[in-house]
Amino acid sequence: MRRTVFNEDHEAFRRTIRDFINTEVVPHYEQWIKQGFVPRAFYKSLGALGVFGIEVPEEYGGAGESSFKFNAVISEECARAGVSFGGSSVHTALCLPYLLKYGDETQKRRWLPGFVSGELMTAIAMTEPGAGSDLAGMKTTAKLSADGTHYVLNGAKTFITGGAQADRVLVCCRTSAPDPENRRGGISILVVDASSEGYSVGRTLDKLGLKSSDTAELSFADVKVPVEDLLGEEGAAFGYLTHNLPQERLGIALGAYAQSEAAVRFAHAYVKERTVFGKEVASFQNTKFVLADCRADVDAMQAVCDRALDALDAGELTAADAASAKLFTTETAAHVIDKCLQLHGGYGYMTEYPIARLYADTRVTRIYGGTSEVMRSIIAKSMGL
Repeated sequence: MRRTVFNEDHEAFRRTIRDFINTEVVPHYEQWIKQGFVPRAFYKSLGALGVFGIEVPEEYGGAGESSFKFNAVISEECARAGVSFGGSSVHTALCLPYLLKYGDETQKRRWLPGFVSGELMTAIAMTEPGAGSDLAGMKTTAKLSADGTHYVLNGAKTFITGGAQADRVLVCCRTSAPDPENRRGGISILVVDASSEGYSVGRTLDKLGLKSSDTAELSFADVKVPVEDLLGEEGAAFGYLTHNLPQERLGIALGAYAQSEAAVRFAHAYVKERTVFGKEVASFQNTKFVLADCRADVDAMQAVCDRALDALDAGELTAADAASAKLFTTETAAHVIDKCLQLHGGYGYMTEYPIARLYADTRVTRIYGGTSEVMRSIIAKSMGL
């Protein structure tokens, strides 16, 4: 069926991104996987291409687009080639919305030009060793100094994508103790300079998948953060985090759909080339039926994502809508990619094949951005259950 979610501008951008991936990513990607991160120079290349500035207003060096559909194009093209842009999706899809909505004019002029160029990379630090889905349980604290000029930040964060290379990190922390009747109060966001004294990057974590993206532990020991680096209002950050979650979860859903689409493409090509008992693997009825099932699942995922994309651009995507999209696509992707790997036989288990990397990469989509169990709770609550 013809897709209507993208226009000519999106398709022209798709061609640009596809060419960029073929020339600037594919030849180097194996090395990036081995080293566990993409080079900083690559982020500057993305900046020069305009990727980081798509949704940034023109006065700060961006293109001033309001649509999230350009991000969807990037997800689809990366999955199609079996690659990723490292931690850049966190930079643009997670961090940017906070800077645009809650940053004041001075902060935007300080940070956004470097954000657009790739000179200033960002990450967001929410998860702690003892607080994942329960953000209200975070223990990292920031106390205002006696003279009111800075906060003193202490604590630790983990699973921070892009954390090893970030120049500024949006650190979620407690600026006041939780109220037993409102555990969500008292949380703030500080945009912390990674070069600050007392700020340290711990282990770069060895993950099952997403091998080209650095994921780190961070710790803060009496880090002085100027009050000018408080994002938005003190104590109001839980509401900020909730406001941005629908877009974050849609981004994950888009990735799961794109990975599934790519998996079917890889499996289709493989079974047409591979022979067993003197016959193409594609000629067996089981192969045809498995791929037919996968194709139907991917078509359904695409429809869900396209509808959600339109809703997001229209300002109508609810928390329950996003949770439903994420739950459906990530759970379905697990089945689709597993079936496509099975069609590869033993070669599907080899990490040199893109299908094996997709299999590992997609597993986390049911965990980060809120687990599938949390998504079910959100959907059930929206149903009055």
